Amino acid sequence: MPELPEVEALRGFLAGATAGRFVARADLLAFASLKTFNPPLSALLGLQVGDVQRRGKFIGLDVGGLWLVFHLARGGWLTWRDEQPSAPARPGRGPLALRVVFDNDSGFDLTEYGTQKRLAIYLVNELSEVPGIATLGPDPMADDFTPEVLGGILDAAGRAQLKGVLRDQRVIAGIGNAYSDEILHAAKMSPFKPANSLDAAGRKVLYDAVRDELSAAVARASGLQARELKDAKRSAMRVHGRTGEPCAVCGTTIAEVSFADSSLQYCPGCQTGGKPLADRRLSRLLK
Repeated sequence: MPELPEVEALRGFLAGATAGRFVARADLLAFASLKTFNPPLSALLGLQVGDVQRRGKFIGLDVGGLWLVFHLARGGWLTWRDEQPSAPARPGRGPLALRVVFDNDSGFDLTEYGTQKRLAIYLVNELSEVPGIATLGPDPMADDFTPEVLGGILDAAGRAQLKGVLRDQRVIAGIGNAYSDEILHAAKMSPFKPANSLDAAGRKVLYDAVRDELSAAVARASGLQARELKDAKRSAMRVHGRTGEPCAVCGTTIAEVSFADSSLQYCPGCQTGGKPLADRRLSRLLK
C-alpha cells in the first residue's frame, strides 16, 4: 500500500506532468470504484488541470474547479504514459479502473490488483466533500505538527497501542503499516506499548522518529518515476517485510506478528528487550 512518502512523490510527479493540460477523455472501467455521481466524470472533459494536492493518502487534481480525487488503498496504483491508446478503454476483467487522457495524448491509468477492491475515486466540488478526507487527523509532515500536537494525540489515545495509533488515519494522516514499523524501530519502542506510557523523553524520541523517517522517505521518493516507487520503498525498509533477516542495527532476527489481514515486523533486540511478542493472529486491533 502506498503511504505518505510515495503518495507525495506521485503528487509531485502529477503536478509537473499535468500542469496546464486539458482533459480529453476519462474512461471509467471499474464502476464500483467511483464513489460519487454528481458531478459526472464527463464534466471533466475540456477542463484544465491546475493544482495537485495531497491529503493523507489521498491525491486530488484541481480540474477547472472540480476535484478529481483518488485513494489507491491496498492494491491500487497509478501508471503514467506519455502516449495513451487512442481508442477508449473498455470494461473487462483486467485491473484497469480509470484512464485519464489529456490534450497531448499523455495520461494516467488507475489500476487495482487483488480480490479486495478498495480503490476509491471521487469527483467533487471541494476536497472536504470526500468522507475520508473530512475525518483525517493532522499531517505529520506539516509545519504545525509539533511535539505538543503529538503529545496531545498520545494523551487522548490512552492505553491504545502505539502501532494502532500511528496507523489510524483519523489520528495521524498518511502513516500506514510499513512506515509505522520503521518509525517504531527507529524509536526502539514495542508496537504494543501503550500510548500514554511515554514520558517526556519518550515522546520526543517518538516525535523525532516520525519526522525523521518520513522526511528521509519523502526525500528518497522525490523525483522517482511512479514505476520505481514500490521497489525504492521495499529496498529502504529495515524491519518491515524482513521477517527472518538480521536487524541491520543489532543483528537480532527480525520477528513478525500476524493478524487476520495484515502483519507487523519488529526487532526483539531493539524494541522489546529481546522478548518475542505473542502472535495475535486473530486480533482485530490493526484493521
